[in-house]
Amino acid sequence: MIIQAETLKLSGLRHAFFTREGGVSGGVYHSLNGGVGSHDHAGHVAENRARMAAALAVEPHRFITAYQIHSPDVVVAEEPWPSEARPRADAIVTRAVGLAIGVSTADCGPVLFADADARVIGAAHAGWRGALSGVIERTVAAMERLGATRGRIRAAIGPMIRQHNYEVGPDFIERFAAEDKASTDFFRAAAREGHALFDLAGYIAARLDRAGVQEIEDLRLCTYAEPQRFFSFRRTTHRAEPDYGRHINAIALAGE
Repeated sequence: MIIQAETLKLSGLRHAFFTREGGVSGGVYHSLNGGVGSHDHAGHVAENRARMAAALAVEPHRFITAYQIHSPDVVVAEEPWPSEARPRADAIVTRAVGLAIGVSTADCGPVLFADADARVIGAAHAGWRGALSGVIERTVAAMERLGATRGRIRAAIGPMIRQHNYEVGPDFIERFAAEDKASTDFFRAAAREGHALFDLAGYIAARLDRAGVQEIEDLRLCTYAEPQRFFSFRRTTHRAEPDYGRHINAIALAGE
């Protein structure tokens, strides 16, 4: 049910990259689907999220995610918000104790951040659009405004689709070449002419490095490659399934 990064196993922190195991959902959502935007039974999603909240030792209403829009936008959470009033953003930062902040993924890159000394944490949803447009850098900057020190921030990159399963077309390649000249190292030729395999995790790590994050851990797990363990939007698309589950990746400050 839970995967953790050694980098974030620090006093005063709790975190988890949740797998699809340990929940109550059935069918294509089996079993720990945390996606409030999926077509799963709402009661099943609520129970799954309550189990995740319990794993991080917070009350269910204090386990929050945003309405993700593949943007670079970051919000500061000072208290829980109701599910129906989720802000539109792709990263959350906080100094609030006992508030689990999370991002939802099903191939995109989840990144959890912490400056344990300043007691400032963050969570970012870094799909290719968000990573390219600056969600990593904006998350780090938002943490600094809450008192974090850039050089002390640790980051962990969770399960996502990996390069050998992430084929992209010419338009994708051209957009990256136009907007980030340093991105060429993250493309490898694919079997289909004009296509490439994209290293999203490597690109996220490079953006973290550019942002001044000095301690970066990549869990090196592929959502597409392990159907028993992870949900995957691309795998669902290839299988022509009607919908897919969502993982939650979350971090919280424990009481001192």
